[in-house]
Amino acid sequence: MGNNIQTVGKRRSLMTYIVFFVLGLFVLAATFFLINRPHLVTIEAELPDDFPDDGFSHATFESLLQIYVDNDGRVDYDRWHQSSEDLHRLSTYLAAVAAYSPDNSPARFTKQSERLAYWLYAYNAYVVYNVLKHWPLKSVTHIKAPLEVVTGFGFFWRERFLFGTEAKSLYTVENKVIRPTFRDPRIHFVLNCASESCPVLRPELPSGNDLEPFLVQATFEFINDPKNVAIDHKNKRIILSDIFKWYEKDFVNDLRRQGLPSEGGLVEYLISVAPVAMTGDITAARDYSIEFSDYDWSLNNSTAN
Repeated sequence: MGNNIQTVGKRRSLMTYIVFFVLGLFVLAATFFLINRPHLVTIEAELPDDFPDDGFSHATFESLLQIYVDNDGRVDYDRWHQSSEDLHRLSTYLAAVAAYSPDNSPARFTKQSERLAYWLYAYNAYVVYNVLKHWPLKSVTHIKAPLEVVTGFGFFWRERFLFGTEAKSLYTVENKVIRPTFRDPRIHFVLNCASESCPVLRPELPSGNDLEPFLVQATFEFINDPKNVAIDHKNKRIILSDIFKWYEKDFVNDLRRQGLPSEGGLVEYLISVAPVAMTGDITAARDYSIEFSDYDWSLNNSTAN
């Protein structure tokens, strides 16, 4: 009898411990999300004067990029920040992004390429806008949440922006909208996070039938940059951008969708999309070890010292 009483007592103690542990976790989680509750970045501007009644125009954002993006894909944020007129023009473009999206206005986006273009360029435009809003800035990672749990949490998750009247974080747009909807890993060579290790920001914003060659060119240029793909034949290693590590599943799954060999993983993907001049070099490195370079989160600022 005594042993049974002790056993029951131990079980009750264990259950009490589990209940308090679960409650404690719940309180911690609730506190975390309360402190880090989303912050909505609003756009107070009218639509661009020449915004069409049908479709969606990226012309305003494109014209601004052609002014402030240099040949290396870096942005002159300081000069842009000093122009109240061009700050307003960016806001008018984002007013259109905030009002219309493929979700709430599908008639404006009749092609898959038009829908993808919207999400790519809207993402990049909000990144630029948020940098300018917090200017001067050394890195997007300096825009922090009250409790910063991972690098970029404040900038990419806590800050929310309107896309077709719906508030979304940049993290959500990339990982819950673009990646699962379009399943094209080349988007990782176009999405720009305002950092040195990001793909360069491009001043051309093609849509429709012109988007495919744009993605091909963006892929060629990203892979051809030794900061992103470097082959060290002497030490038999390939050094890749961290982007390939973070999104390895996307690249390998793309091979499978095309019916291409995927056992070689990232190397096979590189061979499948690289410029012809690089394929021989990469093929020769099939058996090399793969390393990933440290990601440089410093701002892609053309006037940085």
